[in-house]
Amino acid sequence: MAKKVKAEETPVKVFKNEDADKAVERRLTALYSLQTIHSQIDRIHIIRGELPLEVQDLEDDIAGLETRVDNYKNSIKEYEESINDNKTKMKESEALIKKYSTDQNKVKNNREYESLEKEIEFQQLEIQLCEKKNREAKAGIESYSEQLAVYENQIKEKKIDFEAKKVELNEIVKENEEREKELLAEVAKNEALVEERYLTAYKKIRNAARNGLAVVTVDRDACGGCFSKIPHQRQMDIRMHKKIIVCEYCGRILVDDSIAAEVEETQK
Repeated sequence: MAKKVKAEETPVKVFKNEDADKAVERRLTALYSLQTIHSQIDRIHIIRGELPLEVQDLEDDIAGLETRVDNYKNSIKEYEESINDNKTKMKESEALIKKYSTDQNKVKNNREYESLEKEIEFQQLEIQLCEKKNREAKAGIESYSEQLAVYENQIKEKKIDFEAKKVELNEIVKENEEREKELLAEVAKNEALVEERYLTAYKKIRNAARNGLAVVTVDRDACGGCFSKIPHQRQMDIRMHKKIIVCEYCGRILVDDSIAAEVEETQK
């Protein structure tokens, strides 16, 4: 009876190992497939180049310049209002001077005369102060107006450049829009085949890599990402598909040619 039990247990154990190996192989295939799709999306983004950033930078520059223009226009408006207020004050002071001068002819003693004289001098000083403020305001208006013309010209030039680059970017996006949608759908499909922890690791490696490669093949006994030499025994482990193996130097996930060939055949 003991031998019979042992004979029944053995196939079950083999079945579990085979099932686990297949699960690892499916996982590696899904990860490499995900990588090839992401690489295709990356190539589309490379075609766009720096255009999206250039368009955004121009848009930000224009917005910044327009804010400056608005501020300068408000400052000019404040100066103009100040000039008008000062003119009004000057007229009031002139009217008072005329009144005090007339009143001086009617006074009956020196004290009243001197008091009116001081009022006249005060109003004259008020006029001089208003004139000084108006000169400063006019200088400010002139300075702001010159700078305003520079900014408005810059806005005009940047808007022309912005529109041209935006049209160019839209054309490139339109050309690749359908293909990118298809690829993104494939990304979602393959991500669903990978457990969350492996997917998180894949994304972390991909984000850290300058070329966006998180899963690479072994090429001429070396890592396809950092080109570091891979020991023969480790290459054999990679070909066995029994576990996920990463490069000791760059941390990228390594797959063999059979996985790569299977994915390429599937994506044809």
